[in-house]
Amino acid sequence: MEWLEGIGLHTGAASRVGLQRSEGPVRLRLAGVDTRIDELDVVSTARATTVQARAGGPRVGTVEHALAALAGLGLYEGVTLEVDGPEMPLLDGGASAWCAALQRLDVSPSAPRLRVTRAACYDVGPSHYDLAPTDGTVEVTARIDFDDPRLAPEASWSGDAADFVARIAPARTFALAREIDELARRGLARHVDPICVVIIAPDAILHAGRPFTADEPARHKLLDLLGDLYLRGGPPLGRVLAMRPGHAANARLLQRAVEDGVLAPYSG
Repeated sequence: MEWLEGIGLHTGAASRVGLQRSEGPVRLRLAGVDTRIDELDVVSTARATTVQARAGGPRVGTVEHALAALAGLGLYEGVTLEVDGPEMPLLDGGASAWCAALQRLDVSPSAPRLRVTRAACYDVGPSHYDLAPTDGTVEVTARIDFDDPRLAPEASWSGDAADFVARIAPARTFALAREIDELARRGLARHVDPICVVIIAPDAILHAGRPFTADEPARHKLLDLLGDLYLRGGPPLGRVLAMRPGHAANARLLQRAVEDGVLAPYSG
C-alpha cells in the first residue's frame, strides 16, 4: 500500500489516500466500500469535482488530480484508492505525487474505455467543446481565456504517459488573487503550502519553488479536464478541444455527449 497524506485545498481537512494493486477496474474505497469509477456520480462541481457512490455513502472532493494521474498513465485496471477524509489531499498542487506513487505500484497500462463516435460541438455556458473521431489516438486541448497577456492560451496532450509525467502532471493549481482572499476569510488559505499554488494577481504572478511558465495555468486546466473525463473512462480515443473548460461544464459535457452517443464505451 502506498499512502499519500496532506491537507485538502477547499476543506482544510487532513486526509490520506492509500493506493494498492487490485484485480479488476479502478475503484475508490470510501468508508470500507469499494466503488468502480464508472459507478461514481458527480455531486458537486463547486471549485472542484466531488463524487459519491451511486448507491449513496460518503462524498469525497477534489478527485480530479488523482484521476488525471490515472488517466495520464493509462491505468484503468489494477488499482484501488482507499480514501480517508472528505477531500483528496492537495499534495504538490498537480498530479506529480500521484503519478510517482502509482508508478511504484508497477501496474500495466491499458487503453481508454471511451471513444468519440462522430464529430459534435457543445456549448455549456461560457465553455465550448469540439469533439471528433481520430484513427485511434488521443488528442486533448484546453484553451483558457483570462484576458491576460502573461498567460499562454492553450495546452495539449496526445496520450503519451511520459509526456504527461514530465509536462502536464507538474502544473500546479492556480487561483486569482481575489479567490485567495475568499479562502483566507474562510480560514482555509493558511493550510496551503505556497509551493503548491500559483497566485495570479493584477500586478504579479506569485509562486514558490519551481519557476512559473506562461502555459502552466493552461496545462493545469488540461490536467483538470483529463481527471474529469476519466470518470467515464476517458480521455476518449478521439479529439477533444475544450475552450474555457471548468468542472461543472466538463461534467455536463460528459453527460450530454454520452446521452447523444457521441461518447461511447470502448473495449479495445
